[in-house]
Amino acid sequence: MDSLEDLQIERLTVRIDRSICVGFETCVDTAPFLFQMDREGIAVFAAAAPDAPVDLVLESCGSCPVDALSVLDESGGQLVP
Repeated sequence: MDSLEDLQIERLTVRIDRSICVGFETCVDTAPFLFQMDREGIAVFAAAAPDAPVDLVLESCGSCPVDALSVLDESGGQLVP
C-alpha cells in the first residue's frame, strides 16, 4: 500500500501519510465518520468520508500529534497542519 492516501472533500484534499501515523486515534475520536484504524493501527479513510463537514475535517486533521494528516486547498496550499 502506498504511504500517502488522498481524498477529495468539497474543494479540499485530505491526505494521510501512513508512513508517519503511529495510531494515536485522535482523528478517529474527532471524526469517526472520516477516519478509522486499519488492522495495523494506522489511519485510513472511512467509507462515508466524502460527506464529511469541512470544519470537522480541519479539526480532526489538526488534532494529529505527529502531523500525519494534512489538508490542502484547491491550489495545493497547505491549510493543516
